[in-house]
Amino acid sequence: MRSTGARSTRSATPDTSAAGRAAEQRALWHYRLRGYRILERNVWTGGNELDLVVRRGRRLAFVEVKAKGGGRYGDPFEMVTEEKQRRLRRAAEAWLAAHPEAAGLEARFDVVGFRDGRLECLRQAF
Repeated sequence: MRSTGARSTRSATPDTSAAGRAAEQRALWHYRLRGYRILERNVWTGGNELDLVVRRGRRLAFVEVKAKGGGRYGDPFEMVTEEKQRRLRRAAEAWLAAHPEAAGLEARFDVVGFRDGRLECLRQAF
């Protein structure tokens, strides 16, 4: 019995990574179809990762993507804790410092969550 559990745990990690990549791809298309340009994807800056950096006109959004397989694993929006928000702000500040051409843009933080295969976008999440 135990070895079966260990095998399923090991195989769950690649599935989880694949689900995360698929969620990020869907979020990317969500923004692209709404006229946003994708400036960055999975960029590490300021010691933290930004899933997406998108722009439409004078609006710039730093997007965090969260996906959960089912209700028993919690809500994807609850995963963006105060600590996660602090890290995202630090990464966004570092990104803006490295891109002075974006200084005059209206910046916001969006969270895209996937629950039961459905995309939900919370603009100006924090």
